[in-house]
Amino acid sequence: MYHELDLHTFLTNRQRHSKEQYDANTIMKMLVYSRLLFPASKKSSYDDREHFFEKTDYSLDDVYRCLSFLDKHKENLQIWLNDHIKENYGRDTSLIYYDVTNYYFETDEQTDFLRKGVSKEHRPNPIVQMGLFMDNQGIPITYELFPGNTNDCLTYRPNFGRIKKQFDLGRVISVADKGMTTGDNIWYTINTPTHDGYVFSMSIRGAEKSIKDYVLEQEGYEWLGTEYKRKSRKSPRTIQVSSVSGKKIKKQVNEKQVVFWSEKYAKRAKAEREAALAKNPGNYTRAISYGAAKYVKKVDYDKETGKILTASSVLDIDEEKIRGEEALDGYYMLLTSEMETSDDEIIDMYRGLWKIEESFKVTKSELEARPVYVWPKEHIEAHFLTCFVALTIARILENKLERKYSIGTILESLSKAECSLIQQNYYLFDYYDEVLKDIGRVTDIDFGKRIRTLGEIKKVLAKTKK
Repeated sequence: MYHELDLHTFLTNRQRHSKEQYDANTIMKMLVYSRLLFPASKKSSYDDREHFFEKTDYSLDDVYRCLSFLDKHKENLQIWLNDHIKENYGRDTSLIYYDVTNYYFETDEQTDFLRKGVSKEHRPNPIVQMGLFMDNQGIPITYELFPGNTNDCLTYRPNFGRIKKQFDLGRVISVADKGMTTGDNIWYTINTPTHDGYVFSMSIRGAEKSIKDYVLEQEGYEWLGTEYKRKSRKSPRTIQVSSVSGKKIKKQVNEKQVVFWSEKYAKRAKAEREAALAKNPGNYTRAISYGAAKYVKKVDYDKETGKILTASSVLDIDEEKIRGEEALDGYYMLLTSEMETSDDEIIDMYRGLWKIEESFKVTKSELEARPVYVWPKEHIEAHFLTCFVALTIARILENKLERKYSIGTILESLSKAECSLIQQNYYLFDYYDEVLKDIGRVTDIDFGKRIRTLGEIKKVLAKTKK
């Protein structure tokens, strides 16, 4: 996959006029292969570089120098990847999915880039935000990093602007969760030269009364079975858009609003609320007030600790607010520019967001992208570039295998495809399974051969590098 994407050519060409003595391609391969198969810190990956039948004639200092080099070329490398994915595998960008996550660092110190913010994992450590775009096949397109205290919705426009300018995708429909649903993001999307579209979810609980009334009005719903219903309307909506001066101005957009209700989602929302209320709200802080504390009337917080000052024995639960939220359990609203697309198609588009959520899980679990152990900004950027390349390769391989196996299963089998030197120039490969058999089928590599000479191994490597 690495060589099919021609990454070696990109790095060799970019380093041609560099004064550095190390081979950036060799180091990049080590970092990407290690991230996929044996994720660890840069130093640990360097110490274990003999894992691979590749060159090892570089120092740990070279690795860190190379990180700065990779950072310098990160945007062009993403464009290169996109061009070669389109050429080699085809890209489906009729829909593009966007989401944001964050990654924590093993430090308490903040910088201009490492900032404490709303951690997805509820950790107190400094974080960086990552906004990621993905195509309709689950293959990453591009990403961008932001300081940890950046609001999610503010990451969308820089990323979307760059993807439209640099990636030549034609008209796209952008699909995102409610965190991106702002007037600025909607107006920016539909006013590109290609008049792009959007499918964004909307927070019903925070919506104006007319929206809530429409959602709760049972007329117009079509039941599909006994556990699911949906309806829609075409309705102009007034949004707030920032002018050049920063002042908010009103704009009107023509939208289709699709509402659906799921009994499964309703039960889940009720269970989550009951679990929160079962805890002692007096122990809640402002940082976690999404729990029981949001149902407590007149809560005062300590400015230093963020803890609730009101004594738990006199906490007054807002029963009216609870009843109001219960009425909306299980309902979702989607806003879309695609006026003539059917309700079911719009809902299916939105449900595709699981692909990007799964990718974030892969980077945090299988690829162990966090905690992060490098501190200079250019090293942080290069770390996530290698994670992005690793994720892209894993997704391509997953698709080649027709999604028969999860990325975790694929990488586990590949990491076991190791060999031992049994005598001079002869190596024993002692692991083989169905996953490797299928990988061998799509890559034309026989993983089932138990004994290979060093010459045979080098022939396999040479074949994959053509």
